[in-house]
Amino acid sequence: MTTVDEIKNRIDILDLVSDSVKLRRSGKNYLGFCPFHDNKRTPAFVVFPDSGTWRCFGQCNEGGDIFKYVMKKEGWDFAETLRYLAEKAGVELQPQTEEQKEQDEQYDRYRQLLEEAVTFYQHQLLQAPEGKYALNYLLQRGVTRETIETFGLGFAPASWDLTHQYFLGKGYSELDLIESGLVTQREGGGVYDRFRNRLMFAIREMGGRMSGFGARILDPDDVPKYLNSPQTPLFDKGRLLYGLNLARKAIRAEDQVVIVEGYMDVIVPYQAGFLNTVSPMGTALTEDQMRLLKRFTRRIVLALDADAAGEKATLRGLEIARQALDHSEEISFNPRGLLRYEARLEADVRVTTIPAGMDPDEIVLRDPEEWRKIVESAKPIVLHVMETLASQKDLDDPKVKREISTRVLPLIEDIPNAVERDAYRQRLARLLKVDERALVGDGSSTRTSSTVRRRPKEQQAVEVETRPVAKTSEQLSRSLEKHCLRLLLQDPEWLHVLDRALQKNGLNRMDVTDFEYVDFQILARLIMQSLEQDRQEPQSYLNEHIPEELTPLVDDLQNDPRLENKNAQKLQEDLIRTLMKLRLLRVNDGIQQMRFLMEEMQEAGETGINPYQDNMLHYTLMRARLDLALGRVIQLD
Repeated sequence: MTTVDEIKNRIDILDLVSDSVKLRRSGKNYLGFCPFHDNKRTPAFVVFPDSGTWRCFGQCNEGGDIFKYVMKKEGWDFAETLRYLAEKAGVELQPQTEEQKEQDEQYDRYRQLLEEAVTFYQHQLLQAPEGKYALNYLLQRGVTRETIETFGLGFAPASWDLTHQYFLGKGYSELDLIESGLVTQREGGGVYDRFRNRLMFAIREMGGRMSGFGARILDPDDVPKYLNSPQTPLFDKGRLLYGLNLARKAIRAEDQVVIVEGYMDVIVPYQAGFLNTVSPMGTALTEDQMRLLKRFTRRIVLALDADAAGEKATLRGLEIARQALDHSEEISFNPRGLLRYEARLEADVRVTTIPAGMDPDEIVLRDPEEWRKIVESAKPIVLHVMETLASQKDLDDPKVKREISTRVLPLIEDIPNAVERDAYRQRLARLLKVDERALVGDGSSTRTSSTVRRRPKEQQAVEVETRPVAKTSEQLSRSLEKHCLRLLLQDPEWLHVLDRALQKNGLNRMDVTDFEYVDFQILARLIMQSLEQDRQEPQSYLNEHIPEELTPLVDDLQNDPRLENKNAQKLQEDLIRTLMKLRLLRVNDGIQQMRFLMEEMQEAGETGINPYQDNMLHYTLMRARLDLALGRVIQLD
């Protein structure tokens, strides 16, 4: 992964753009007024969270990634923007060493091993006689075979070395098995299978890459009940959320996440259509987990057990949420009339209580509608904490009053709306039987420094997102862009061939705007410049002018074994078709977006000249030309 890619994965484009543009949800994307031209009548600026890109469908007719946005907004060049975003993301700008490259290769090997382990354990569950009991257990709990496939559920045999011997036979080393967490070293030497006679849950990163396993006992006499992979280079349970790889799109679409406690509490609701559910895998919520979730939503429902441990976990989760989620700054006056800055929590955190003796998966199986109502009835955190702390307490005891007010007032102060804050203060005053005036202004004094502190930059990194295997429109676009550049780097003069072919079909020559991502735009511009100058051979010019920070990307593009021993004519034809396909993909996305914007205008009752009509006509004509060109045989000069 290049430095640029790492920065993009760590910075949420919604957070970045929202600092200067007021956005509202529009389908799965976000819509607002373009900050780069004067237009306050019709919003035409669209942010696409899935791809981390933006586009103005109005006067600008421009788009790009976070780099392009900052460059255009601040007037900076790429190097300045890179330094700024790297600091913002907590990424160190330094070339990858040979040792780092070797480490990345090792980690890729461990991930491949874990992927094969998913298949191995699933085979044991579905095909092996020993796994029949585990399969029946899942089926009895309402889990379908389709869901088993979706979540990668499996069974670890009771053997002490079956997994160990199987993967040694597949060519993996004992060190590979240890480092990936599949086997455990004995104190006296040797190893044994870590997971035995257990139901297996594949745990993946947000982007879908394998990280480790969770395992549940099937024999009630076994201990512990749940066992996770050990801490490994790939597995850190404090930075992972079970089910997030499957839930993230639904979380963003519904603008809400439901946090539950167990694996089955994620799986069964997902199967029933409740797709926005995740679990911290039996551990207390961490700041890293909350920061991961805020990339998708600020509406959080904690659905934890009703017992004492569950309540304790809930209160801890609330505190973590307050620390991890952003606070906006507001100016207010204290009782003495002095100005002060207050931080308001930019999130809607609610709590719902599960009926005693029940788990979410049991409720969903009994009645999905009951679960829906439980989630919808979630209480604001202030009410929940108030009621929890006051339960079975002597509210006449001054120490109890102080304890409750100390815990509750910071939550009240986090509420953005002043009327709501006053209402909750009144409610707290009635509960504690104290004068409301005693509570006014105390929230700031009770706020601990931990609730507003910022972590050091080196600790600000969030889990890196990688792309799932199945290509979305955004992923296909990026793949096509890379392939174009890969071919042009083979021989920059092929650009002349490409341009002539495009013009023969009534299409414009290649331009940097054909590329959505700034690092790709820079390479495209350099390729074009290498042909415009006459002092050096194009390849020599490129070698001298490629920025150091893009060297890893260029190395990756140039060292593609798929291009070896390929006929130059075939590669040129591939280049022409690839760029045409890229443009067709963009045109189709543009038409889809135009239709959506026009429908919104109609629903809003706006009449008069349609500002999107010209764009729609342009896209329609372009699509017709591209369809015709792609239907022809490519002819080279």
